Formats: sequence, structure tokens, C-alpha cells
Amino acid sequence: MSTRAPEGIRKGAPIIATIIARLRAVGCVFAEDEAQLLAGAARTPENLAAMVDQRISGLPLEHVLGWAEFCGLRVAVDPGVFVPRRRTEFLVRQAVQRARAVSSPVVVDLCCGSGAVGAALVAALSRVELHAVDIDPVAVRCARRNLQGHQVYDGDLYEPLPSSLRGRIDVLVANAPYVPTGAIGLLPPEAREHEPLVALDGGADGLDVQRRVAVEAVSWLAPGGHLLVETSVQQAPQSVRIFADCGLAPSVAVSEELGGTVVLGRKRTT
Repeated sequence: MSTRAPEGIRKGAPIIATIIARLRAVGCVFAEDEAQLLAGAARTPENLAAMVDQRISGLPLEHVLGWAEFCGLRVAVDPGVFVPRRRTEFLVRQAVQRARAVSSPVVVDLCCGSGAVGAALVAALSRVELHAVDIDPVAVRCARRNLQGHQVYDGDLYEPLPSSLRGRIDVLVANAPYVPTGAIGLLPPEAREHEPLVALDGGADGLDVQRRVAVEAVSWLAPGGHLLVETSVQQAPQSVRIFADCGLAPSVAVSEELGGTVVLGRKRTT
């Protein structure tokens, strides 16, 4: 991904230095990188000034730019849509590993948001039948841009999926919200003020949506198919119990590099 600014803007080193200082003043940890990205995306100095003002006001960088880098892809992220996190790349890696065990896997991405996970899976797999779902119409519109040629449904979890998928899904990915309701106020302002609550709030213990996903998973998964969810290290033991109670054989994968925790549940073949 290039972070070089357009020639006319990039030559203005004092302007870039001023932007870096302004970003640092509001707590942007990666002010230098952000300044270059903003300058690289700006069409004119006036456009750059407006983008910097948006960022300083607290708008997530990805919403200002209109895209996020995820698994080496540039994924469109519209205002009001959940921004894909780098730790979720670990969820993608785990899903790809399971999907590659099947020649032409059927993959479903629940709570798809921008469609970043689905887009990364499509890019990594040579042949895949992908379906994605989100309850937020704004996210669905964004996901359809990122997942052109694939089915993206507007609805609540399994509800909009065609019944023909029952018992056929090889990999079911659900990056469901898992922040406990009481902890929402502790999130950075960028998240709690600019991302949809439905993509963050997982209920009292953060696992309400995971429970709903797990309860129905067995009826949708193919024999030997996998359900994968992202969660926190602290919540993983409870997620494991939820999966086991729903008839899945659970396991946990952790990436120290990405700070990601994934709970997997395999549908037994007998």
C-alpha cells in the first residue's frame, strides 16, 4: 500500500509537519503515518485540510479515507460502518485453513459489517461459494461494494439465508459483537461515537450474539464443518462452554502477534 502523497501536496513539508503536530496534539499515536495517508488521499490542499479536520474531530481514519487495509486488501469502509480490526486477520487465517480442506467450500460470514472478512476469504481461496449477512442496512450496502459477485443479505443472522444452505456450510464465520454492555463506555471515542452500537454491544457478558449463532450452527453446518468466532482471552472459556452445549467440538486458537483469540467449533460427523 502506497502512502506517498500527490506531488503537489507531498512537496509541502511544512504542511505535513503541521498536520503531524495537530494529530499528535489530539492523541494520534501514528501521526506520521496518518499524515502521509491523508495527504496521499487528498485531491487538493483544501480537501486535505477538510480531511485533517475530520480526523481531529475524532472520525476514525478509515472513515475519513473511505477504506481500510485488511489482509493486504483495500476494503471500502463507509461512515457509520464498523472498522475491521487487524486482530480479525487471525480469524481469517483460521477460516482459510479450514476452508482449504474442502475442494469448493461453502462459506457464510455472519455479522459481516463492511464485508472485510468475506473479501479476504475470497482473495485467499481459489474456489468458494460465499454468503454474507448483516442486520445493519448501511453495512450491507458497504459489503455489497466489497463483495461484488457474491450474495450479501440484509437481516438477522441466519434469518435471510436460503434454506438450501442448511447442512451445507463448511465454514461459518461470525465476527459477532462481544463487548459487554457495561464496557461500551470504556471504548475509545472513535468506536463508541462513530461505529454502530449493534456491531459492538454483545449484551451483559458480551456473548449474547455468540449464543444465538452457536444454537443454530449445527443445523446449518455440513458434517465436519466449522463455526469460528472472534472473542477475548477472558471470554474464551465461556465461549467454549457455549459451543460444547450446542453440540460442537470446541477448541481455541490464540495469536500473540495479532492479539487475536478465536474459538472454533466443529460439527461432529456422527
